[in-house]
Amino acid sequence: MDNAILFAHLNDYIFCPISIYFHQLYGNQAEITYQKEDQILGLDSHNTIDTQTYSSSKKILQGIDCYCDRYNLVGKIDLYDIEKKVLTERKRTIKQVYDGYVFQLYAQYFSLKEMGYDCKIIRLYSYTDNKIYQQPLPEQNKEMLIKFEALIKEIRECNIETYIQTNKSKCQHCIYEPACDRSLV
Repeated sequence: MDNAILFAHLNDYIFCPISIYFHQLYGNQAEITYQKEDQILGLDSHNTIDTQTYSSSKKILQGIDCYCDRYNLVGKIDLYDIEKKVLTERKRTIKQVYDGYVFQLYAQYFSLKEMGYDCKIIRLYSYTDNKIYQQPLPEQNKEMLIKFEALIKEIRECNIETYIQTNKSKCQHCIYEPACDRSLV
């Protein structure tokens, strides 16, 4: 049986599969030793979700563990409003809606559906500028659903030993670049 893929790894893999390796390698160390300001601020803005103190309302699920059997994905949802049927993935700042962000939403969406929740709206929320980016449900965007499923297949078949990064910009923005033997910088 394949190992479950973390929701966050859907976005991380698109950035660079090697970043997942380094994240796991550094996993038990204090984050301050390897993270840059953007990552630290991002974690800080997520604190109320992780500690489940964003809301005291029983109608808001926050930071709960989820599993999607259909795709063998595991992770946490950010926020789900049971009454409004709205799933929200929070990011510190969204300058551009990347496929990886949407795929994290899809993973959360499919997990909640398997748990019996009815999601009518999925959206991204940008914390610093208070902007909401509503996304079509996977059933409403066949092209993105196909890309989502293709990404999962690619992750499962990836051979990290032979991976070669071709995007120098990704290396320039990677917190693990100083330790990476495949950096293009």
